[in-house]
Amino acid sequence: MSFNELNSVEHYIIHQLSGVNLNTFGVSEGKTPYGVQWQYVSANALNRTVNEVLVETELKAALIRLNPEIALNPDLAEEVIYKLRAILITVHQIGLVKANEEFFKWMCGEKTMPFGENNRHVPIRLIDFEDLSNNTYVATNQYRVHSRETKIPDIVLLINGLPVVVGEAKTPIRSSVSWLDGAHEIHDIYENAVPQLFVPNILSFATEGKTFYFGGVRTPLEFWAPWRIENEEDKLAKQLGLGEIGKELSNLLHPKRLLDILQNFSLFTTNKKKQRIKVLCRFQQYEGANKIVERVKEGKIKKGLIWHFQGSGKSLLMVFAAQKLRKMQELKSPTVIVLVDRTDLDTQITGTFNAADVANVVTTESISELQTLLERDTRKIIISMIHKFRDAKPNMNVRDNIIVLVDEAHRTQEGDLARQMRAALPNAFLFGLTGTPVNKADKNTFWAFGAPEDEGGYMSRYTFHDSIRDDATKPLHFEPRLVDVHVDKETIDEAFKAFKEEAALTDEEADALNKKSAKMAAFLKSPERVAKIVEDIAKHFNEKVAPHGYKAMVVTADRYACVQYKEELDKYFPSEASKVVISTSANDDFEFKQKWGLDKSQQEKVVDEFNDANSDLKFIIVTAKLLTGFDAPILQTLYLDKSIKDHTLLQAICRTNRLYPGKSFGRIVDYFGVFDDAAKALEFDEKSVSQMITNLSELKEQLPEAMEKALSHFIGVDKTIEGFEGLELAQNAINNDDKKDAFAKDYKYLSKLWESLSPDRILDQYQAEYRWLSQVFESVRPSSDHIGKLLWFTLGAQTTKLIHENIHVGEVHQLEEFVLDADVIENIFNNPDPKNAKKLEKILVKRFKKNAGNPKFKKLSELLEALRDKAELGLITSIEFVKELCKLAKETLQAEKELEAELQEKTPQAALTELFLELKTEETPAVVERIVHDIDAIVRQVRFPGWQKTASGEREVQQALRKSLLKYKLHKDHVLFERAYEYIKEYY
Repeated sequence: MSFNELNSVEHYIIHQLSGVNLNTFGVSEGKTPYGVQWQYVSANALNRTVNEVLVETELKAALIRLNPEIALNPDLAEEVIYKLRAILITVHQIGLVKANEEFFKWMCGEKTMPFGENNRHVPIRLIDFEDLSNNTYVATNQYRVHSRETKIPDIVLLINGLPVVVGEAKTPIRSSVSWLDGAHEIHDIYENAVPQLFVPNILSFATEGKTFYFGGVRTPLEFWAPWRIENEEDKLAKQLGLGEIGKELSNLLHPKRLLDILQNFSLFTTNKKKQRIKVLCRFQQYEGANKIVERVKEGKIKKGLIWHFQGSGKSLLMVFAAQKLRKMQELKSPTVIVLVDRTDLDTQITGTFNAADVANVVTTESISELQTLLERDTRKIIISMIHKFRDAKPNMNVRDNIIVLVDEAHRTQEGDLARQMRAALPNAFLFGLTGTPVNKADKNTFWAFGAPEDEGGYMSRYTFHDSIRDDATKPLHFEPRLVDVHVDKETIDEAFKAFKEEAALTDEEADALNKKSAKMAAFLKSPERVAKIVEDIAKHFNEKVAPHGYKAMVVTADRYACVQYKEELDKYFPSEASKVVISTSANDDFEFKQKWGLDKSQQEKVVDEFNDANSDLKFIIVTAKLLTGFDAPILQTLYLDKSIKDHTLLQAICRTNRLYPGKSFGRIVDYFGVFDDAAKALEFDEKSVSQMITNLSELKEQLPEAMEKALSHFIGVDKTIEGFEGLELAQNAINNDDKKDAFAKDYKYLSKLWESLSPDRILDQYQAEYRWLSQVFESVRPSSDHIGKLLWFTLGAQTTKLIHENIHVGEVHQLEEFVLDADVIENIFNNPDPKNAKKLEKILVKRFKKNAGNPKFKKLSELLEALRDKAELGLITSIEFVKELCKLAKETLQAEKELEAELQEKTPQAALTELFLELKTEETPAVVERIVHDIDAIVRQVRFPGWQKTASGEREVQQALRKSLLKYKLHKDHVLFERAYEYIKEYY
């Protein structure tokens, strides 16, 4: 039997979940009707029509089984089902996310109906979360659903008749197919064609038997995530193959896990565009939050450290943990305190909780308010700052169901404030969350939060490499750009000596002044140096950052340097393109405070404006603010001109690693030279940090090999042949799926390198080959209807520029052109240096290739070959060779002038006539002249200056051409259409 997606992956999933093997004809062993395991039922055996997404007989039975009031009067079940059907119907009006959110409230038991005595409202249970064996769990395949059209998802899992999971299985044996194809089908096709099916959806998944990803309704594909399970043998190492995928899907799709995700790990939140979105936990958030919950439930160990890399979602982890802790009845309504240590973090954390509509959240505005809340025994989620524990009384609250979650636990929490907090809440659970734990004598996060019982000092760890592997964060690229500033020490010493004498300073006063003036900040703020750096930033930003639609942050030495940089940037960009975000103090000048001071709400507005892709704000300039707890996915490049060390350095550079559509890496441009400190930022884990950032010089070293590897797929293919003949030769070299995918893999790696390095001049020498490879790649790439191909996913902006025909290579990177004119030839003739001859020879070869189809140039090329042969056989001297070469060069110049004159004479109509005669077949009508006249007339009507550079212009001209060809029944000749259109683009 052969392998395909049905027998290899779809049937494997069913077997993994239910034990039933659909590849055999035998009947599987019988199972009890209820129990916490999936039962396989074929889609045909389910009691439903193709227009129904719910299995209403199962749902009605569950309502009667789980609700005493409905059990007394089973007809009441119909009233509940009527309400649920109404939500399914409204999906077209309110949208899928809102309908899913409304249905979730019913599934979680948050809705009531007047079914009690005297019409008292009672909660309605669709699912039993206490005794899971009270629910039915059905796995089925080929689940046919009709709405706007009929769709047949591969796998559907139903709990009590509700379709809570949809899965797509793809073939494991074709390398051009990946999980993305399945995810694309669910997200872009099924969710639009049969949205009702997804109204009760907990999650969807896709796999091709090698990788396994899941996502919530309306989750863009770049935010789908893998599900890992902790494995002692290989930790979180990802292995391919059905066995590993089987473990992951069995783990995630176990009924107990799914119901936990439904109840505690699904959030409906509002994004910056005020759209409602659904957020599901990633596995590291699920694992970390549940470890906190388990430790609190057990009550033996009172602390723990969660070490998850910057950007991997610690704020959401805290929301999930707090939410689950508050819902747990055995904890008897606990108080959860979320502690942060900075105002900007306070804003971010509060924003995350508020946007997610988490119940019973309060934020304390003052120390006395916090103390009052605790003394009154408030049972809510309290968000506060660590410094509000200053002067807190001992034993303020001695309850043991207080849980403190300390964000960024590597900072002030280890000092006096932390001790005061422990004294005030002696029996509380303390959990520290950090991306950058510090292990030093004076500041030891492991000592403060790590429990001795936890191996390595942490209860949950998610490393930089884990987050990159799972695409939870982006890799970081590092670009050192040290500024060569010469300090003339002798002159300064002389000047200072003279000043000291003039000012009659004592030695002590002079030393103090000398120390102050020699401070690094004074050196960094040298106007000449700042001007030079800002000039470089402007060039770098315009070339590397702006074309991709990203934004940047500038980090300077101090508050006054921020202002200095702002004033310099205004010389290159409009004033509204940059904003300074600093704090001002009571000692600052009134004018400085008035001009640059920002209160909390103004700062929030700046951050919102920065996050808006359409706003004019492109740069934020800071010195200390927003380096931590600042989440701006659109930020891609950090220009660093300040000494930052330890955890602050790592946190600052990780501002750029957040996921954003199209972003493939974050970039740090270093003008100060802090890269050496990156390896020391976490002394206990030097190796992982030193590997954390890719240095661009390493990428440059990888480029030649990557180019060679991509070109190796086309050995023997003449890349100078243009048009369809050349393209056909290239496509024939990769004429099956395996070859295409092998090329795609190598090309994608090369294109990533290219995007990272662009516009470095090292690319110039590879420009022609890269453009050729890009065009071949584009020609064999699947159409946009099948965009889900993993290897064929969207290209970077720089590469796309090269592919589009209306953008010439020269506009991306101007190649150094060979100059060939009479003066150059005369000079070489009179100074017959062999080096110059070699250069001239190269020029001629290039010119002949450019005009390869022209008989004149073919003849000249043959003359050059004969001349070379003579020289190699020693039949002419080197001087004679140079002089003969110069004669040939003069003839080439003359031939080029004649060709240019011919081209100028060639009218658009003449060019088209020549084309039609060249491509004429038996089907082509005899009256070529009339066809050309018609095309010429209609194209001249619709064209306008610069039409080739606009989508509408191209569309109108293409329609005009099709109309003309249709008249002569030539519209099906695609080669003729393409060639004719190219001529029109060139001559009209």
